[in-house]
Amino acid sequence: MEKQNRPGLLRRLAAIVYDTCLVLPLVMLVIALATGLQIAITGEQGELDYSATLHPLIVQLLALCSVSLFFGYFWRLKGQTLGMQAWRIKLRVIDGSELSYWQVLLRCLGAALSLAAAGAGYWWCLFDRNGRCWHDYLSGTELELLPKRA
Repeated sequence: MEKQNRPGLLRRLAAIVYDTCLVLPLVMLVIALATGLQIAITGEQGELDYSATLHPLIVQLLALCSVSLFFGYFWRLKGQTLGMQAWRIKLRVIDGSELSYWQVLLRCLGAALSLAAAGAGYWWCLFDRNGRCWHDYLSGTELELLPKRA
């Protein structure tokens, strides 16, 4: 695919911001439900001493799973999250096959790595001759800019 058919960095970031606004409430809901479940099982109320809070590693794991399931669901369903739909971006596998669960996992982990490296994995698309980010290469996927609707 030609570089002109790729979404630019600003369009990608706009879709990320849009999806973040959707996925954060989901993460908060999952953590709240897990905390409620812990209170129901242990019977601890923990008003001011916060004894009923979840262990930080459990919170991080729940957040990671929630985010991965959110993106994985939408990517496997239509190749687009809601933010990607709004910004006319579509995820596709380079060889034209169906996106696998393994590729979803690799893409999620790669995107986290791209972000953790001070965003270098995202900035990479500005200099890459194919307009792809690190997580695109890692997962064997690419983003396509869809044409405007009539």
